[in-house]
Amino acid sequence: MKLPTVLQAFAGGNEKVAIEATTVGEAFAQLEREHPALRRRLTDEQGALRRHVNVYLGNDNIRDLDGLDTQLPDDAELLVLPSVAGG
Repeated sequence: MKLPTVLQAFAGGNEKVAIEATTVGEAFAQLEREHPALRRRLTDEQGALRRHVNVYLGNDNIRDLDGLDTQLPDDAELLVLPSVAGG
């Protein structure tokens, strides 16, 4: 899983985190177990992906696929992109 600079501090400064999972939801659960500070920034209290967080599997936003139930092929790379407001 690839993290943008804004989230790297919550994952021990890592740009990439190796995750073994079969679905996006499992990947997020593992990520949050290993890096608990990320939980609040990525998912809500019910475990749903926050509205301002976009996750891409290849070129596809997982919201356009099966969301957190999206199956991950072997060697898949997820890219997490939280929306950033500003002007």
